[in-house]
Amino acid sequence: MSQVAAGAAVGSAILGFKGNMQAARAARQVGEYNAVLAENERELLLQRKAAEESALRRQSDRLASSQRVLTAKSGVEISGSPMLALADTYFNTEMDALNIRYAADIEALAKTSEADLSRATGNARAYSNRIAAYQSLLGGGSDAATLLG
Repeated sequence: MSQVAAGAAVGSAILGFKGNMQAARAARQVGEYNAVLAENERELLLQRKAAEESALRRQSDRLASSQRVLTAKSGVEISGSPMLALADTYFNTEMDALNIRYAADIEALAKTSEADLSRATGNARAYSNRIAAYQSLLGGGSDAATLLG
């Protein structure tokens, strides 16, 4: 009877080992999947911010063109106040573009950190499951030895 119990303990240990090893693989894969999602979101974010900056520049170009046309139409030379207004338009556009780039950098860094954290979490869970798998084997072997001894 003790041989049957010992065999059951060994069988249980093997099943526990396999289950925990599979859980380890799954944890690592989930972490990698989440990391890839974050990296893809980062790329989409950067593309969206580039499009936002491009739209800002087009809008600014239209505004500057309108300012030049209205100034020329009024017969005033583009110097003094009209020149300062035009320069102000360009400087404000550059500041807005820099703010868009800065926001993109901050958000991209957050997505990179999210991807790194997902990988680290997946690897930590996988490691924990591998430890549990080996503990299952050792516990089963110990139980079998006790039952046989």
